[in-house]
Amino acid sequence: MLSRTLLLAGRLASAATSQQSVSTASRAVEPLNSLLHKCSFATNSTDIFNVHKDTPENNASITFDFTEANYKIVKDIVARYPPNYKASAIIPVLDVAQQQNGGWLSLAAMNRVAKFLDMAPIRVYEVATFYTMFNRTKIGKYHVLICGTTPCRLQGAQGIEEAVTKHLGIHIGQTTPDGIFTLGEMECMGACVNAPMVAIADYTKGVEGFEYTYYEDLTPSDIVSILDTIKKGGKPKPGSQHRSKAEPAGAVVGDKWVPKEGTMTLSGPPRQPYCRDLNA
Repeated sequence: MLSRTLLLAGRLASAATSQQSVSTASRAVEPLNSLLHKCSFATNSTDIFNVHKDTPENNASITFDFTEANYKIVKDIVARYPPNYKASAIIPVLDVAQQQNGGWLSLAAMNRVAKFLDMAPIRVYEVATFYTMFNRTKIGKYHVLICGTTPCRLQGAQGIEEAVTKHLGIHIGQTTPDGIFTLGEMECMGACVNAPMVAIADYTKGVEGFEYTYYEDLTPSDIVSILDTIKKGGKPKPGSQHRSKAEPAGAVVGDKWVPKEGTMTLSGPPRQPYCRDLNA
């Protein structure tokens, strides 16, 4: 966690330097939380401070309530648990609140969840600040999450990140000026066999239309094309971009997809399981 914090601090300092010209002395003493505020950093590996700070769009005076349809959903969720364990429903209920609220949990949304589950608000804050799936800063309509775990990094995730940051003009944790995309980094999302991959959360259609889509076997040109298609209102091909599932059809090498000849992965017939001579 400390190493990630230091890495983010470096990114933040670099971003702040490019955004404005200030003296070296003032830059050296500028606190990290000030840089976070200037860069409008969102969550998912970048919201490293667990202290709430009032903003015009996120303060105690703003109200939040579930819609009638979503009240039915959260009541159905709570009904799965014994009456004296309503708090066990906190994660899925927070998820519904986040989807309704455009992809992030405002203070008002967390307070509403606390009231609905008969919990102290601090207990809800503890959960929302612990899990990186919950965004406590306003994000774009689409949350683009690049996998940064070892298999994806070995297969070219760094090139994917470079292509996305260059194409969108933002860095990890930032949102495009038009409010369409927020870029984040996530740890393993379980698609290692089709690395590198990106998951994109679509918050444009509320709870009913929420989508969380995997795009796999990506080259830099693939992810740029996917983002352009989404921005134009299209629907990119989900899953692997170069094979039907995870069959041995090739792999991403460098910045290109290299197909494999044939479909066999073994050089000969498999050896039978060893068994000792039962007659000896």
